[in-house]
Amino acid sequence: MQFSLHTEFPEHLANAWNSLLEESISNLPFLRHEYQSTWWQTRGGGEWPGEAKLAIITAEQDGQLLGIAPLFLTEHAGQKSLLFVGSIEISDYLDLIVRPVDLDKFASGLLDYLSAGYPEAWQALDLYNLADGSPGLLALEAAAVQRNWTVHQETLQPVPAIALPGDFETYLAGIDKKQRHEIRRKMRRAEESGRNVRWYIVDDESKLDAEIEAFLALMAHDPAKAEFLTEVMRTQMKQLVHAAFRAGWLQLAFLEVDGEKASAYLNFDYQNKLWIYNSGMDRRFNDLSVGWVLLGYLLQWANENKRREFDFMRGDEDYKFKFGGRPGNVAQLVITK
Repeated sequence: MQFSLHTEFPEHLANAWNSLLEESISNLPFLRHEYQSTWWQTRGGGEWPGEAKLAIITAEQDGQLLGIAPLFLTEHAGQKSLLFVGSIEISDYLDLIVRPVDLDKFASGLLDYLSAGYPEAWQALDLYNLADGSPGLLALEAAAVQRNWTVHQETLQPVPAIALPGDFETYLAGIDKKQRHEIRRKMRRAEESGRNVRWYIVDDESKLDAEIEAFLALMAHDPAKAEFLTEVMRTQMKQLVHAAFRAGWLQLAFLEVDGEKASAYLNFDYQNKLWIYNSGMDRRFNDLSVGWVLLGYLLQWANENKRREFDFMRGDEDYKFKFGGRPGNVAQLVITK
């Protein structure tokens, strides 16, 4: 393998990058070229306002792209650290991009390159949001131990997910009886409220800008999310939604009550599963439990359309488990020489 350093985002590798990702150990929407490049443009919506140097490291053999370590160098936790592009707050899962057959060789070669070939001084390889048991995590850990480097792993957050059976009633039968009745009751109450309740998935690009603004307005009903939505974060969200729509993996869904947008979910429909990314609700419609109702419709849609999983991603909010989420975790892996 020949390792190369890219200090500007390699737009010429977009197709090869995404093709490799499709066969990679972790085919994640957060690793798509369009997501990663959008994230870098705003440094994660302003998460990294200080100096940061891009350090995308690729490996090729006989002209074929075999591995990508999308990294950047910055000051973090009191030391010069290399982190995944996408770290930390708005990318729920991250990993190396490499086929399983090439993983061990790539992980070993990557550490050799960072030790001897990378031109910048660094103190830690600080990798966030690796799924527990990720092949990338295990391979990097093993390669570091072989070099007698220091390795520290820490569990960060739960990532509840639901394995979908392909039938909504079968799904409901598999969760807690009390919660099953509660979901049915709230959906039925909205439908029988005498108000015009409807939900839809955005599919018209000409209306996308207006729909994004409506979604951000719903997010801002939550004071914590309103604070989160700085101007640069709004730019990040808008660019991400457009990139995901153009690439075909956006699911932006709204619930309307009497023609007014009452709740919304921004999801990724990727690799035959739904990744539940963010949401917003208008509290004026709390009497109809509009967040739960839209989530119920989305689960019904996901089952009917044979999605295999409904991933709530990071966070331990109670509703995720009430809807049947089973916990996994994401971890942080810190490697020091």
